[in-house]
Amino acid sequence: MTERRYDPVSGEWRMFATRRQDRTFLPPEDLCPLCPTRPGHPPTEVPLPAFDVFVFENRFPALLRQPPAPDVESTDLYPVAPSAGANEVVIYSDDHHLALADMDEARIARIVAVWADRYAELGRRPEVAYVFVFENRGVAVGVTLHHPHGQIYAYPEIPPRAQRELDMAGAHFAATGRCVYCDVVAREEADGVRVVAENASFVAFVPFAARFPYEVHVAARRHAPSLLELTDAERLALAGLIRQVVGGYDRLFGFPLPYVMSMHQAPTDGGDHRHLSHFHIEFTPLHRTADKLKYLAGSELGAGAFVNDTAPETTAGRLRAAGGA
Repeated sequence: MTERRYDPVSGEWRMFATRRQDRTFLPPEDLCPLCPTRPGHPPTEVPLPAFDVFVFENRFPALLRQPPAPDVESTDLYPVAPSAGANEVVIYSDDHHLALADMDEARIARIVAVWADRYAELGRRPEVAYVFVFENRGVAVGVTLHHPHGQIYAYPEIPPRAQRELDMAGAHFAATGRCVYCDVVAREEADGVRVVAENASFVAFVPFAARFPYEVHVAARRHAPSLLELTDAERLALAGLIRQVVGGYDRLFGFPLPYVMSMHQAPTDGGDHRHLSHFHIEFTPLHRTADKLKYLAGSELGAGAFVNDTAPETTAGRLRAAGGA
């Protein structure tokens, strides 16, 4: 089964892809499918002996360029649609152990260029309304392959959280004539207490109303709707701040902190979003202490209301002390 089903209660589309149950799960290093194909070893997803950055279509996708017909029939109450779109994997390097925190800025900037290229390429496809670039790092967030990599989902509609952000940005713009995220960046720069790291083009901060204890947002100082609007110098600055934030995470508790990194940028559905969409990256680590996770339980999963056990001003200070700034 590969299909999308609409929930009339929440107004959200959900993806179903039963084949994903069979995807590769934490193989040993010598059987890693993201390493280069080397003599004497089984073939991998990369038919090359070495590479810099490599992108390929996920073998266990939830979204497809030519999806099959749904298994169940669509009705007025329960609409069903083909899973049109794309799922891609971005391998950061041919080194099985080289993570973002261990790379120099120039190498990360090349990955940023690849993200921008895939955003542009996938966004041009008529069935794609939103290109979502993300990384899951660590077993705690469900990673099934240890080799450092990210993913790209190209959705046929704007996903719920991105749509909620656009709705709030639209309301703020209607009331003030300004971008809400521009106002957030200006306030964080003025307050300073939640800023973790910054440079000429980007600022990293723990949000005022953070959902997770060590959540960090990396935002463009100027209004840029997507990666495509960033100059080469700004992309290099973004690479530098990504390296600082992830390096700070790794030093915070003395181990690579599991996190989800997600990019928020303008939809590609042809709508007028440029004045509302402000490029930013959200890092959401799951740990609240070195040995305790922030679980999503009753209030979060049941009611959608987050409870944070820490003060953003305090956790920002800890991240600064860990070397984020």
